[in-house]
Amino acid sequence: ARAACFYGEGSRELILQLKHADRTDLAKALSAWIGRAAVELVEQADAIAPVPLHRWRLLRRRYNQAAELARPLARRFGRPYLPDALRRVRGDTQAGKSAAGRRRAVSGAFAVPERLRPRVEGRRILLIDDVMTTGATAEACARALLKAGAAAVDVAVIAKVRETAGPEA
Repeated sequence: ARAACFYGEGSRELILQLKHADRTDLAKALSAWIGRAAVELVEQADAIAPVPLHRWRLLRRRYNQAAELARPLARRFGRPYLPDALRRVRGDTQAGKSAAGRRRAVSGAFAVPERLRPRVEGRRILLIDDVMTTGATAEACARALLKAGAAAVDVAVIAKVRETAGPEA
């Protein structure tokens, strides 16, 4: 996994604006941050996929911030973009949970739709998200992709929460 920066004073406001304030215009620049930090992972990827939102959260927010980051990254590096490779089948929130609570909340929460397995099978997938707190979401997504036959799964995010910090994202 790679992160462009730590989640904190320099990144928090930009990420929260992208995530909750309809500032999708920030996605291209933040995607470039990811591209610089994870260039070797992007270059090794056979395809790029965003961490999905649950459909109810997507309806409320109107867009998936991870998809807004993954799309320009895939375009810039000429990689196939798989916006629907993963589906979130349960939508428990992660905010405020401990590491163990986060793992429980996302256990079995992601699946690769059967009709999309051929787009995943045998491929090295780069999973994109905005913030990594404990890694529980990335791990659950990777398990679903590997179960569907992905050869490997790497992860790239804008920011990683420092281990000493609490779950702020």
